[in-house]
Amino acid sequence: MESKSFRFLFSFIIIAFLLHHTWTHLPYAPPPDLTTLIDCATNSHWCTSKNRFQSKQPTVTKEPGATISHRSRCHESAVPRHPLDPLTVLEFNKVRSILSFHALFNSSNNYAFHSVVLEEPDKDLVRKWEKGQPLFPRIASVVARANGVSHVLTVNLETDEVNVRNTAPLTGYPTMTIEDMTSSSWAPLSDAEFNHTIIQRGVNLDDLACLPISLGWFGKKEENRRLIKVQCYSMKDTANFYMKPIEGLTVLLDMDTKEVVEISDTGRSIPIPKATNTDYRFSEQKKLQQELKLINPISIEQPKGPSFIIEDEHLVKWANWEFHLKPDPRAGVVISRAKVRDLDGEVMRDVMYKGFTSELFVPYMDPTDAWYFKTYMDAGAYGFGLQAMPLDSLNDCPRNAYYMDVVFAAGDGVPYVRSNMICVFDRYAGDIGWRHAESPITGMEIKEVRPKVTLVARMAASVANYDYIVDWEFQTDGLIMIKVGLSGILMVKGSEYDNMNQVKEGQENLFDTLLSENVIGVIHDHFITFYLDMDIDDSDNSFVKVNIKRQDTSPGESPRKSYLKAIRNVAKIEKDAQVQLKLYDPSEFHVINPTKKTRVGNPVGYKVVPFGTAASLLDHDDPPQRRGAFTNNQIWVTPYNISEQWAGGLFVYQSQGDDTLVVWSERDRPIENKDIVVWYTLGFHHIPCQEDFPIMPTVSSSFDLNPVNFF
Repeated sequence: MESKSFRFLFSFIIIAFLLHHTWTHLPYAPPPDLTTLIDCATNSHWCTSKNRFQSKQPTVTKEPGATISHRSRCHESAVPRHPLDPLTVLEFNKVRSILSFHALFNSSNNYAFHSVVLEEPDKDLVRKWEKGQPLFPRIASVVARANGVSHVLTVNLETDEVNVRNTAPLTGYPTMTIEDMTSSSWAPLSDAEFNHTIIQRGVNLDDLACLPISLGWFGKKEENRRLIKVQCYSMKDTANFYMKPIEGLTVLLDMDTKEVVEISDTGRSIPIPKATNTDYRFSEQKKLQQELKLINPISIEQPKGPSFIIEDEHLVKWANWEFHLKPDPRAGVVISRAKVRDLDGEVMRDVMYKGFTSELFVPYMDPTDAWYFKTYMDAGAYGFGLQAMPLDSLNDCPRNAYYMDVVFAAGDGVPYVRSNMICVFDRYAGDIGWRHAESPITGMEIKEVRPKVTLVARMAASVANYDYIVDWEFQTDGLIMIKVGLSGILMVKGSEYDNMNQVKEGQENLFDTLLSENVIGVIHDHFITFYLDMDIDDSDNSFVKVNIKRQDTSPGESPRKSYLKAIRNVAKIEKDAQVQLKLYDPSEFHVINPTKKTRVGNPVGYKVVPFGTAASLLDHDDPPQRRGAFTNNQIWVTPYNISEQWAGGLFVYQSQGDDTLVVWSERDRPIENKDIVVWYTLGFHHIPCQEDFPIMPTVSSSFDLNPVNFF
């Protein structure tokens, strides 16, 4: 009897351990009690999962001369204090509770919430609102799918009223949920044919890593079904599985049913690349550890602490600037109500009502079976904010940075916290803001130098292999710089070639660079389109193209034969404001308020200043470019419309390009002296090179919003 009891107890303990181990290692599984907010330690697997609620902040040791930038935040009881503040935990839970009684959801277990965000109040109301006044009714905007149908609805959190809108576009599906992506990655493992194929390719199933890849749209066979493609890699002997693709193996999957629709295996002759020298972890890089010892530590100190303050969690005040800052699951970082103070007075002047990343279009340039569909829309398909990862203190952001958490809703509507998604910090990189020294010949001993100290709001999103670092940087001279850094790891293609001497003349079908043995880096583009609702001293603005033209002098007029002249053209309609940048047809692009003049009579304004960028070279009728047609121009200007915020359309996934910035702008609406929105696309052509293997150095580009006759 004792023996049986002992065996039973032992068996019970083993089973309990296995159940606990399995539960805690399930990827992104929903909490066992959906009404309970989980309180846990930062390093717990439960906390670090994307569908977990984390209420405790990391412990920060206060160093001499430093201030504590991680404040303990009680997300469970947080309340909004500004009309644009994101939804709180309490509000997310109320939305979920209200919708649980709605006919669309109470009779169906087959539903998911793809987006739950604040429905922002009317712009005119927000502009007139002042601190201390009551908030407007809080309304949630919800995109959901129930029984295979997409719905757009609003939930009034004061009246509990649910309004179902008929605004779904003709084609496309909502942004994927994290659950969509995770379950799609694992779904092929339930298919015997897939498992057999993996084993035949010489990969142990325990070493398998798979990625969900949005498939774009390429014809009728991909309509009326939410599909995704899955491709896999070997993790054997390296953390950098991206460098070990199982080339040519593609699984077409029904994302709703998780049914394997088709398996294509066109790469059986292509070996899986070796793992040698691909592991990027610092602990594995002995030579790098030695080299970094040659670099002495650098520390920028602020003995009195940061120069900025953040009121009520989201209102940032620094020097002569103030703005509202919040995270968004699709856009990432949203900057609103940006105002600057003129040195001649105490009035805060409007510059920009709202700015954010509207879409990222990343087409790869390989037309073969396993690659042609890789034409990503990272914001609309994956969620730029959903892919934002916690920032690493002292590496992603410097000492004295302030870290902002994000509260998002999982696919079942339950709120979860991702800590340290955005950081705000003073930046000083040794640059000079302004200087002048008088020459000794003047007899004046004057030397004036002012350091360039700026304020940065930063987010980093890891969209599978690529990491995007987005900075909004504010300067005391009124300039805003928007900068994007590309980092991370290449998405590479397996190859049968070990060396370029194996490639015969006329057969260079590599698409594009042989980076290492059996590894090809495929050429691709990155286009990041920004939404910029400019309000220069009020909402009614105009867009001016200032063309710089050569003017020839008349005979005998001057010793000069030519000079440059600025010719200002006010855009009357949308087509007038569509800009393709040309080096030998230079222009400036001003947003002005024609009703507000400086003391000498110039209209106040800001200008969009492009730096290094790229233009799409794809055929406009190519299916990916039809969906990404917002990259046909670098600048667009449209009249303000609350329903037109996403350059690729509200529903991007598998869309056909029938609800994009291009479609809206074809209406050719009046834009002179109107409330207008400027759209700017920052572009990169990336031809991979060996220096990008096995990881890429960060490459950055930017553009400025610069005052012009504003002060």
